[in-house]
Formats: sequence, structure tokens, C-alpha cells
Amino acid sequence: METRRPGPLAEVASPVQAGWRLMFVPSRLRELAVALGASIMVPSMVAAPLLLAALVTAVLSGSSPVWGGFWVLMALTVLAVILLAVATMYVTVSMTVRWVELRPLATPAQVVIARFLRSSTMAMADLQRVVVIERLSLGQRQSIKVVLHTRSERVECEPATSAPLSRVDAQALTGWLTEHLGQAQVAIERQTEVKRDFLRPDEWWTLSHTAEQWRVPVGEVDGIAAQRGVEGYRYTPRAYAMHSPGTSVTVYEPGRAYEVAEERRAERAASQAADSPTAPGPADNQATDPG
Repeated sequence: METRRPGPLAEVASPVQAGWRLMFVPSRLRELAVALGASIMVPSMVAAPLLLAALVTAVLSGSSPVWGGFWVLMALTVLAVILLAVATMYVTVSMTVRWVELRPLATPAQVVIARFLRSSTMAMADLQRVVVIERLSLGQRQSIKVVLHTRSERVECEPATSAPLSRVDAQALTGWLTEHLGQAQVAIERQTEVKRDFLRPDEWWTLSHTAEQWRVPVGEVDGIAAQRGVEGYRYTPRAYAMHSPGTSVTVYEPGRAYEVAEERRAERAASQAADSPTAPGPADNQATDPG
């Protein structure tokens, strides 16, 4: 009788008859449906305004050439949707990794990589290193993937959006890989990629939001930003351009602003710990000093 590994990896790393299996895509049908839906929705949403404008123009004009142009545009849109759907499905089926299996259970000597329609097997000696890459944005995970580096190729294994592996702690996953591949002398690395290319000014923090995150009055934000190296950007929003052309606002780069919020949180915690009645004072230190 098989027993599942306890802890945060219980749903994604489990022993099977052949070895240990790390699951990236639990359901092939769900993943194919998501890929197909995205390939249909994206071009349709892009083409919808143009199609609507062409339809209105054709209805108002009543001209046969205009109607002909509308139907040509409609046909091109349908063709683009079909081609994109076929390309997306092909990439999903041929490239997406469903699961990786380490065989046998006790001392893995092979790595099996299963895709949608085929699987491949490599000797453990050909696997040089494994990298767990976690992408973060303002302290929140955006994605996680496992990259297998062999002697001849680089295999990227990324979980489906709703897959349990997408929620697994990166440190726990790195530890599991180290536990099972360390004896085979496979190097295990963990990398963190932090998003810093926030769109300015749309994704930058407003003055009030920055003050809220830093827990300071609005009037102190500029000074703290200058002191801690937080980039600011001053501009006139389009909403004010016509009615209040002289009105401008300042927004702050979210990446560094978030780091400052974390720094200030740590400083407050350290200050509270120092002021705590249980913290030893000078008299206590002298009383316990054996000298």
C-alpha cells in the first residue's frame, strides 16, 4: 500500500510503482481547454473593436463594397483565430511537461519526462543541475517553474495555473529535490526573479498608497523617499488635463517602495522588541555577569 509524502508537497510529489512522481499538470483536458480558450479569446478581443466599427460603417453606408470589406475582415479574423488555436494546441501538446518521474524509488537512476503524447527517459548521469525559479512581484508569487539542465538541452517544467504545484513553497520544493537528487550528485539551485519593470505611471504607487504602506503621514513620504532612494515621477493625469491643467501628482516606483515598507516593518519590530519589558536591561546584564 502506497503512502503519500506528508507536508506541503503531498499533492504534487508522491510515490508510484516505478518511482517518485512530481506532477505539473494534473489534467490534460483542463490544460488543453485553457490553452484553446485563450487562443480564441485573445484575437477575438483584439479584433472586436475593429469589427464593430466596420459593421457600423457598413450598416450606415449600405454600400456593397463596404459590406464586402467587412466580410473580408471577418474572414481574416476567423482565419487568425484558427491558426492561433492550432499553433497553441501544438505547442501545448508537444512542449508542456505533465510530470517528471525519478526511477526507481530507493536510488533514482533515471529521469522520465512525460509530455502530453510522449515521454522520454534519460540517465541520471545526464542530468547536471536542477533550478527552481520563483517569480515575485511586490512579495507575491507570480509563477514558479523547475528547469532541468542536461548535457544537451534545457527542459522547462511549469505547472498549470490551477495546479497544486503552483502553490507549493519554493524552499520546500528545493528541499525535496535536494533530498532525492543529492545522492546522485545533481546540483540543486533556487533562484528568485523580482519584477521591477512596472508601467509608469499606471502601476506606480500613489502618494496616499505609499503613505499607507509605510504607515506615515502623507507629508513625510517625499522625505523618506529621497532618503531611501525611492524613485518618484511627477505628472499631470489626463483626468486633470482639461479642468485643472496645473494639477500634478507624484507616484513612486513600487519595487523599491515595497522594499522600504518591509525595511520599516522590520525596524518597528526590532524597536518593539527592544522596548519590551522582557528584554534584558543594563542592570540585568550586570547582575548576571560572573565577573
